[in-house]
Amino acid sequence: MPWHRFDRATLPATPWKNGGGVTREIVCQPPGAGLDAFDWRVSIATIASDGPFSLFAGIDRVITLLEGGGVHLSGDADAIDHRLDTPLQPYALAGEARIHARLLAGDCDDFNVMTRRATCRASVTVLREATTLHAPQGLLLALKGPWQAQAEGHAAEALIAQQGLWWDRQAAWRLNPQAADATLLAVTIHPQTATPT
Repeated sequence: MPWHRFDRATLPATPWKNGGGVTREIVCQPPGAGLDAFDWRVSIATIASDGPFSLFAGIDRVITLLEGGGVHLSGDADAIDHRLDTPLQPYALAGEARIHARLLAGDCDDFNVMTRRATCRASVTVLREATTLHAPQGLLLALKGPWQAQAEGHAAEALIAQQGLWWDRQAAWRLNPQAADATLLAVTIHPQTATPT
Protein backbone atom coordinates (compact mmCIF):
# COMPACT_ATOMS: atom_id res chain seq x y z
CA MET A 1 0.00 0.00 0.00
CA PRO A 2 1.18 3.58 -0.58
CA TRP A 3 0.58 4.42 3.10
CA HIS A 4 1.32 2.89 6.49
CA ARG A 5 -1.27 2.33 9.22
CA PHE A 6 -0.58 2.51 12.96
CA ASP A 7 -2.43 2.14 16.24
CA ARG A 8 -1.43 4.35 19.14
CA ALA A 9 -1.93 1.50 21.62
CA THR A 10 0.75 -0.64 19.98
CA LEU A 11 3.46 1.99 19.45
CA PRO A 12 6.62 0.94 21.33
CA ALA A 13 7.61 3.23 24.21
CA THR A 14 11.22 4.41 24.58
CA PRO A 15 12.09 5.77 28.06
CA TRP A 16 13.96 9.07 28.20
CA LYS A 17 17.54 8.94 29.47
CA ASN A 18 16.66 11.37 32.27
CA GLY A 19 13.69 9.26 33.37
CA GLY A 20 11.28 12.15 32.85
CA GLY A 21 8.99 10.39 30.41
CA VAL A 22 8.70 8.15 27.35
CA THR A 23 8.44 8.68 23.60
CA ARG A 24 6.39 6.63 21.16
CA GLU A 25 7.71 7.22 17.67
CA ILE A 26 5.19 6.96 14.85
CA VAL A 27 7.39 7.75 11.85
CA CYS A 28 10.87 9.05 11.13
CA GLN A 29 11.84 9.92 7.55
CA PRO A 30 13.89 8.99 5.66
CA PRO A 31 13.81 5.36 6.87
CA GLY A 32 16.65 4.54 9.23
CA ALA A 33 17.55 8.17 9.92
CA GLY A 34 18.62 8.86 13.48
CA LEU A 35 17.80 11.90 15.59
CA ASP A 36 20.61 13.85 13.93
CA ALA A 37 19.68 13.06 10.31
CA PHE A 38 15.88 12.94 9.93
CA ASP A 39 13.94 15.23 7.59
CA TRP A 40 10.70 14.84 9.55
CA ARG A 41 9.58 12.90 12.58
CA VAL A 42 6.29 12.45 14.40
CA SER A 43 5.92 11.00 17.89
CA ILE A 44 3.80 11.04 21.03
CA ALA A 45 5.58 11.85 24.29
CA THR A 46 4.39 11.26 27.84
CA ILE A 47 5.89 13.90 30.13
CA ALA A 48 6.08 12.56 33.68
CA SER A 49 8.29 15.14 35.45
CA ASP A 50 9.59 18.68 35.13
CA GLY A 51 12.74 19.17 33.07
CA PRO A 52 14.43 20.68 30.01
CA PHE A 53 13.53 19.91 26.43
CA SER A 54 16.20 18.26 24.30
CA LEU A 55 17.91 20.64 21.89
CA PHE A 56 17.54 20.07 18.13
CA ALA A 57 19.54 22.59 16.13
CA GLY A 58 18.05 23.42 12.72
CA ILE A 59 14.73 21.76 13.60
CA ASP A 60 11.26 23.30 13.82
CA ARG A 61 8.79 21.76 16.26
CA VAL A 62 5.00 21.77 16.61
CA ILE A 63 3.67 20.45 19.93
CA THR A 64 0.01 19.66 20.60
CA LEU A 65 -1.40 18.62 23.97
CA LEU A 66 -3.48 15.45 23.65
CA GLU A 67 -4.38 14.56 27.23
CA GLY A 68 -3.52 15.67 30.75
CA GLY A 69 -3.02 18.97 32.52
CA GLY A 70 -0.28 20.17 30.21
CA VAL A 71 2.97 22.00 30.86
CA HIS A 72 4.26 25.51 31.31
CA LEU A 73 7.04 26.16 28.78
CA SER A 74 9.58 28.83 29.64
CA GLY A 75 13.08 29.80 28.63
CA ASP A 76 15.40 31.56 26.20
CA ALA A 77 15.81 34.63 28.40
CA ASP A 78 12.03 34.89 28.97
CA ALA A 79 11.34 34.99 25.22
CA ILE A 80 9.22 31.86 25.70
CA ASP A 81 6.46 31.82 28.30
CA HIS A 82 3.60 29.56 27.19
CA ARG A 83 1.05 27.41 28.98
CA LEU A 84 0.45 24.34 26.83
CA ASP A 85 -2.68 23.44 28.77
CA THR A 86 -5.49 23.45 26.19
CA PRO A 87 -5.83 20.19 24.23
CA LEU A 88 -5.59 20.30 20.44
CA GLN A 89 -4.04 23.76 20.10
CA PRO A 90 -0.75 23.30 18.17
CA TYR A 91 2.20 25.40 19.39
CA ALA A 92 5.25 26.00 17.17
CA LEU A 93 8.78 26.66 18.42
CA ALA A 94 12.40 26.33 17.34
CA GLY A 95 14.17 23.11 18.23
CA GLU A 96 17.31 24.95 19.38
CA ALA A 97 15.37 27.03 21.93
CA ARG A 98 16.40 26.31 25.52
CA ILE A 99 13.09 25.42 27.14
CA HIS A 100 12.12 24.13 30.56
CA ALA A 101 8.82 22.28 30.93
CA ARG A 102 6.92 22.33 34.23
CA LEU A 103 3.97 20.01 34.66
CA LEU A 104 0.75 21.80 35.57
CA ALA A 105 -1.40 18.91 36.81
CA GLY A 106 0.23 15.49 36.55
CA ASP A 107 1.46 13.54 33.53
CA CYS A 108 0.45 14.64 30.05
CA ASP A 109 0.66 13.28 26.51
CA ASP A 110 1.90 15.53 23.71
CA PHE A 111 1.86 15.05 19.94
CA ASN A 112 5.19 16.18 18.47
CA VAL A 113 6.09 17.02 14.87
CA MET A 114 9.69 17.90 14.03
CA THR A 115 10.99 19.03 10.63
CA ARG A 116 14.46 19.92 9.42
CA ARG A 117 14.20 23.60 8.61
CA ALA A 118 16.41 23.49 5.52
CA THR A 119 14.52 20.55 4.03
CA CYS A 120 10.80 20.74 4.76
CA ARG A 121 8.06 22.41 6.76
CA ALA A 122 5.00 21.08 8.56
CA SER A 123 1.54 22.24 9.44
CA VAL A 124 -0.68 20.59 12.05
CA THR A 125 -4.44 20.99 11.72
CA VAL A 126 -7.35 19.79 13.85
CA LEU A 127 -10.21 18.61 11.61
CA ARG A 128 -13.84 18.10 12.57
CA GLU A 129 -15.51 18.39 9.17
CA ALA A 130 -15.18 16.74 5.76
CA THR A 131 -12.00 17.98 4.09
CA THR A 132 -9.83 17.33 1.05
CA LEU A 133 -6.14 17.26 1.93
CA HIS A 134 -3.25 17.48 -0.56
CA ALA A 135 0.29 16.82 0.66
CA PRO A 136 3.50 15.24 -0.66
CA GLN A 137 3.96 13.59 2.75
CA GLY A 138 1.96 13.57 5.93
CA LEU A 139 0.10 11.80 8.70
CA LEU A 140 -3.43 11.40 10.04
CA LEU A 141 -4.41 10.48 13.60
CA ALA A 142 -8.07 9.98 14.54
CA LEU A 143 -8.56 11.24 18.09
CA LYS A 144 -12.31 10.66 18.11
CA GLY A 145 -13.78 8.51 15.43
CA PRO A 146 -14.71 6.94 13.26
CA TRP A 147 -13.30 8.58 10.13
CA GLN A 148 -13.18 7.53 6.50
CA ALA A 149 -9.96 8.43 4.69
CA GLN A 150 -9.83 7.84 0.95
CA ALA A 151 -6.77 8.48 -1.19
CA GLU A 152 -7.46 9.28 -4.82
CA GLY A 153 -7.62 6.06 -6.83
CA HIS A 154 -7.81 3.79 -3.77
CA ALA A 155 -10.45 2.22 -1.56
CA ALA A 156 -11.40 4.10 1.61
CA GLU A 157 -9.61 3.37 4.89
CA ALA A 158 -11.63 3.29 8.11
CA LEU A 159 -9.97 4.91 11.14
CA ILE A 160 -11.36 4.52 14.64
CA ALA A 161 -10.18 6.58 17.60
CA GLN A 162 -6.39 6.40 18.21
CA GLN A 163 -5.68 4.87 14.80
CA GLY A 164 -3.89 6.64 11.99
CA LEU A 165 -1.81 6.40 8.87
CA TRP A 166 1.15 8.17 7.27
CA TRP A 167 2.44 8.46 3.69
CA ASP A 168 5.65 9.54 1.99
CA ARG A 169 4.55 10.30 -1.56
CA GLN A 170 2.12 12.78 -3.10
CA ALA A 171 -1.46 12.04 -2.14
CA ALA A 172 -4.89 13.66 -2.23
CA TRP A 173 -7.12 12.52 0.63
CA ARG A 174 -10.86 12.90 1.06
CA LEU A 175 -11.50 12.85 4.81
CA ASN A 176 -15.03 12.28 6.12
CA PRO A 177 -16.09 12.16 9.78
CA GLN A 178 -18.54 9.39 10.59
CA ALA A 179 -19.82 10.83 13.89
CA ALA A 180 -20.82 14.26 15.13
CA ASP A 181 -17.87 14.56 17.55
CA ALA A 182 -15.23 12.98 15.28
CA THR A 183 -11.86 14.75 15.54
CA LEU A 184 -8.73 14.18 13.44
CA LEU A 185 -5.17 15.52 13.62
CA ALA A 186 -3.70 16.10 10.16
CA VAL A 187 -0.01 16.73 9.55
CA THR A 188 1.11 17.94 6.13
CA ILE A 189 4.79 17.95 5.18
CA HIS A 190 5.93 20.13 2.28
CA PRO A 191 9.40 20.54 0.76
CA GLN A 192 11.07 23.78 1.77
CA THR A 193 11.24 26.17 -1.15
CA ALA A 194 14.39 28.15 -1.75
CA THR A 195 14.34 31.80 -0.70
CA PRO A 196 14.93 34.12 -3.66
CA THR A 197 18.19 36.07 -3.48
